[in-house]
Amino acid sequence: MDTSSMTQIFSEFLGTMILILLGDGVCAAVNLKKSKAEASGWIVIAFGWAMAVTMAVYISGFMGPAHLNPAVTIAMAMAGNFEWGLVVPFIIAQVLGAVVGAFLVWLAYLPHWNQTEDQGAVLGTFATGPAIRNYPANMITEIIGTFVLVLGLLSFSQNTITDGLTPLIVGALILAIGLSLGGPTGYAINPARDFGPRLAHQLLPISTKGTSDWAYSWVPIVGPVIGAVIAAGVYMLMV
Repeated sequence: MDTSSMTQIFSEFLGTMILILLGDGVCAAVNLKKSKAEASGWIVIAFGWAMAVTMAVYISGFMGPAHLNPAVTIAMAMAGNFEWGLVVPFIIAQVLGAVVGAFLVWLAYLPHWNQTEDQGAVLGTFATGPAIRNYPANMITEIIGTFVLVLGLLSFSQNTITDGLTPLIVGALILAIGLSLGGPTGYAINPARDFGPRLAHQLLPISTKGTSDWAYSWVPIVGPVIGAVIAAGVYMLMV
């Protein structure tokens, strides 16, 4: 593997780490007891995640494509915009970055975990979960949200965008998805974003954490991949 490929793989690790550090960081700020942002609500979380994506793309985008999401990587390869041979290394880097990002959130909020007795709030800092547990419906929500994400990302390439503005536009797309479609499942729309932090939740020594809800964990993996594949197929029909 050449130096350029290694740099791109590292950029996926770094970017996904920043994404989760800031994204799960805003969840921690809202969910955890005695945080200065405690109970500040969904709007704060949606804006926080939008800015997390924006900053992660800015930080990592000069080294690589800044997918930061296995579903996006798969879709880009399907659409002919990315090399299939790098798909698996990218996904591994993204998951590892997500685990490290979640670990850093744990460190940043270290005194607050044992102050928070609500196990759902602790898990919700790391991973997504359904407002109403209905696996077919939850799957549909994740498919739709990821379809919008990936179709948007692919369509942006057909527009003339001023240099340096693309990460802000991607952040606006994430904000729109979070505000409009995030209510049912917490809008994972990214398998690494959910699986990596859920694994960190399983491993970290948090006395109040409870279960990591692995029974639900397949939904934010399978749903986004299906949504991304559908979006890539629609895009290829349009261009």
